[in-house]
Amino acid sequence: MEKLTKEEVLHVARLARIQVSEEEIENYQITLKQLLDDVDKIKELDQLDHEMLITPSDEESTLREDEVGEMVPFSEFKENVPHSVGNFVEVPVMINE
Repeated sequence: MEKLTKEEVLHVARLARIQVSEEEIENYQITLKQLLDDVDKIKELDQLDHEMLITPSDEESTLREDEVGEMVPFSEFKENVPHSVGNFVEVPVMINE
């Protein structure tokens, strides 16, 4: 059974910034080697003679035309938000540093 060396697995773990136990190292030696072998098989495929398949469907996407709609008055909009101050609406934080 082919497998990666312990140093190769530790190198990949360092690149991924993960800690691995001795048991995990032994498991990754085999599974990472299998994954790399599968990638090599894909690289061997002759794709130069065939048209590249981008989508399995020949249908084109149909998009609607943009239409300008009616603006909702801020006073009506403000009724549906939990917290607001003046013309500002409080929203939850999406990005934490």
